[in-house]
Amino acid sequence: MPDAEPRLTPPEAARWAARSGLPLADDRGKAVAATADHIHSVVAVLRELDFADTPPAAHRAAEEARDAAV
Repeated sequence: MPDAEPRLTPPEAARWAARSGLPLADDRGKAVAATADHIHSVVAVLRELDFADTPPAAHRAAEEARDAAV
């Protein structure tokens, strides 16, 4: 799976964290950038999955609760 977007750099991670009100210590940028890249790669794989025939979990839970009550 090719990367569609460039990797997050430690300075960018620090900038985004600061914009979110979570300033990072100088030594945390690299770890945060690596973690964000990993999460992005997992989400990218999930976005490629076809869930067309899968009902939302809340729908399935309601059906199971209804079946259990019968």
